[in-house]
Amino acid sequence: MGRQGTLFEQACADRGWDRPAAFLAAFTQAAYMVGEPVELTDRQFRRWCLPNPPRPRQKAWRVLHAMFGVNPADLGFPPAPYGEINPCSFLITDQIEESDVNRRTFVTTAMGTTAGAALGAFTPPEAVGTPHVQELRAGLRALRTLGDAHGGSEVRALAVRHLHRIRRIIETSTYSDSIGRQLRLLAGETANRCAYLHFDACEQDKARHYWNEGLTIGTTLDHTDLKVQSLAMLGLQANYEKRPRHALDLLAAARHQAQPLGSPVLLSIIASREARALSLMGDHAGARAALTRAMRILERPRTGPPSPDWTAFYDQSETEVIQAHLFTDAGKHKAAIPYYQSSVAHTGTSFGRNRAGRQFVLAQCLVQAGEVDDGASLAIIALGQLREISSGQIRRRAVEARDTLAAVDSAGARESADALTRHLNSN
Repeated sequence: MGRQGTLFEQACADRGWDRPAAFLAAFTQAAYMVGEPVELTDRQFRRWCLPNPPRPRQKAWRVLHAMFGVNPADLGFPPAPYGEINPCSFLITDQIEESDVNRRTFVTTAMGTTAGAALGAFTPPEAVGTPHVQELRAGLRALRTLGDAHGGSEVRALAVRHLHRIRRIIETSTYSDSIGRQLRLLAGETANRCAYLHFDACEQDKARHYWNEGLTIGTTLDHTDLKVQSLAMLGLQANYEKRPRHALDLLAAARHQAQPLGSPVLLSIIASREARALSLMGDHAGARAALTRAMRILERPRTGPPSPDWTAFYDQSETEVIQAHLFTDAGKHKAAIPYYQSSVAHTGTSFGRNRAGRQFVLAQCLVQAGEVDDGASLAIIALGQLREISSGQIRRRAVEARDTLAAVDSAGARESADALTRHLNSN
């Protein structure tokens, strides 16, 4: 009996790269597109196809991330040591000297190439089976990866196209009842992804529309996790729009739905958002109690089904940033600083959008706490990441940091504010 194909071999075969020559050609093109001067030999490719393959070097790792739209560790490679490889920076290298406009064009082009490879050219089949559903779900995973790394403004159009594709298949193809349910569930999950990307792009009405679509599909299918996701995200949006009482109602409904699932991660997400709602209402004691509950829930043993894919963002950095928000809501900027710093340090390398946003919030907090030089320096660091991020919300945080710096009579603050202004005006 022959050797069973590895995850990497299967992923290559799914994209028509199973022959070494085909893979090497695709790798060379991707390396050029993402600006990584790295070459690959036939022998290296064959070694990657073996069970227990060697870990690719840093530059090759970034090219693989761009080609497949997933972390190479998910393809069977040994995980990279924490902090060694930053997949959110694979689209632009420090050696490229370009204007912000050209860099933005380069990012957009490369993102489209990456998404195109991950989403594929999908022709609706007459009869839909499990492989077709798996291919559509792989497209959703690619969209999640791109959005986490680069923000929602550029990715949201890709997500909407993917949702239209799924809707078209549901309406025009034939399939079994079980496949039909999977397709409708996937449509609901994709609608929720469209919602978050529009939320991140500061298009709140469209975000609300898609989350309500996800909630409707979840209710129709009686799919608890989909309903919980939609309600929890609508609660997040209500907090963002400074409607904390409405957020508490939505989150209470989400908690009621989530209890039977027994997922510590889901319940902790809901409790942390309840904490922010209470803080926005001025109930600081209640907010601290809710956040403590969120952290204790997260410490529970992970039993039962695995947490849903959409919760992958939620870790220690999330509870830390919520704690920092509670302090800033109460005007205690110095107390918030170590929590923002820890949140930035613990933000996973795949979440470039979150990292940039948290750096801008920390920079503003440092200035408000009187540590102007440190705040100005951090804003410049965050600006370097902003060139690879396309997010209305992160842009808003950059504007807030710029305005806070501009109000301070300091040479360092003025220099940092001017650099932010130049970038913001050119994009």
